[in-house]
Amino acid sequence: MTVCPIETRYKSKLNSVFDQENILKKWLAVEVALAKAHAAVGNIPPQALDEIQEGATKVKLNRVLEIEEQIHHDLMAMVKALDEQCPNYGGFVHLGATSYDIEDTALGLILKEAIDVIVEDIDNVCKSLENIIIQKKSLVCVGRTHGQHAVPTTYGMVFANYLDQLKRAKKILLNSKEYVCVGKMSGAVGTMATFGPKAFEIEKLVLKELDLKPASISTQVVSRDRHAYFLFSLSLIAAVLEQIAKDIRNLSRPEIRELAEGFSKDQVGSSTMPHKRNPHKSERICSLARVLRANLLVGLESIALEHQRDLTNSASERLVLSHSAILVDYMLQQMNLILKNLEFYPENIKRNLELTKGAILSERVMIALANAGLSRQQAHELLRLASMEAEQKNLSLFEVLSKNKTVLQYIKKDKLKELFDYSTYIGQAEKIIQRVLEEK
Repeated sequence: MTVCPIETRYKSKLNSVFDQENILKKWLAVEVALAKAHAAVGNIPPQALDEIQEGATKVKLNRVLEIEEQIHHDLMAMVKALDEQCPNYGGFVHLGATSYDIEDTALGLILKEAIDVIVEDIDNVCKSLENIIIQKKSLVCVGRTHGQHAVPTTYGMVFANYLDQLKRAKKILLNSKEYVCVGKMSGAVGTMATFGPKAFEIEKLVLKELDLKPASISTQVVSRDRHAYFLFSLSLIAAVLEQIAKDIRNLSRPEIRELAEGFSKDQVGSSTMPHKRNPHKSERICSLARVLRANLLVGLESIALEHQRDLTNSASERLVLSHSAILVDYMLQQMNLILKNLEFYPENIKRNLELTKGAILSERVMIALANAGLSRQQAHELLRLASMEAEQKNLSLFEVLSKNKTVLQYIKKDKLKELFDYSTYIGQAEKIIQRVLEEK
């Protein structure tokens, strides 16, 4: 029976990347690459390489776990299991290496695999965002700042802003790939002493075989600022997804109801309130984003290891690296489902746009008065007082302004009426949207 919900409820395509079988597979791949390098520089006979390569295909996870139960060292358990499969040349297994030459190099392979999957899922979400942007680029809605109605915008602008942020988060993730997808063959404190005069050549051959870059310097481990940056990149992706989800949650409130998550025919919102239609997928994304941020703190704590390393990064890292990657991938898949099934309510969008009876166009009238010759500050005060009067008397802003002598000195009534067309006060929205769509 599983305990962690990451194995069931929040499972993603990355579970298999971080499972024990794949970790063992990557450890063995590094051991084989090391044996190849030793054979290439003449440190071990070709027959030893052949036996180690063949032996690596026979190592089973259950045997490694049995040995670990006895010796309490996971990596050495793998070494012993591989040695068992190499009766003639087992003495050449793990030659010159320390545990984290294998583990950190294997981690580079695992994170490379994970990042490729995450990037693919980011691209899927970006595509869904692009589809909404294109469909809704001219759908005028009210913009909100501080939770209050501001000025008109479009839903194309709203979703283009999400797309812009997610594209940037993707670039940061790819940048982190340069830092974490590295390996090393540098020994117990990073000096390469056990590999002798051919140390650099051995490391170069190992990492070329695995398609990884070398860490320029290391202690017993690759420096953990690299992995903290990777966790930051995942937290950033989660935060962008959280913003989208939070907006969807707020905009789906019954009193606003401009859009909502899709709701299937048999879906249940509440065990006691049959009418409920909760934005539970969006709420789930917001909830999991908190876990990603908390995991980032753990990653930052792992940077300050003692001297040439201690073990305080190890246990927590087994959780935060895998869990953060799996959760952010799950969140991306969930967000893609939300976006593909997102429902818009144009009649409610129009109702909310007109809710303040033209008050959201006070800025536009102020600018028109300033352009016509009235002091900008005088125009601002005039519109402030007029907006208050309109609200107090339950009148439209146009009704109040159309009787204001100062306003009519600068703007004719028919021109004033034109200023209260919401659809013509969206500035350069469509060009801005196009700029975002064109950016890579």
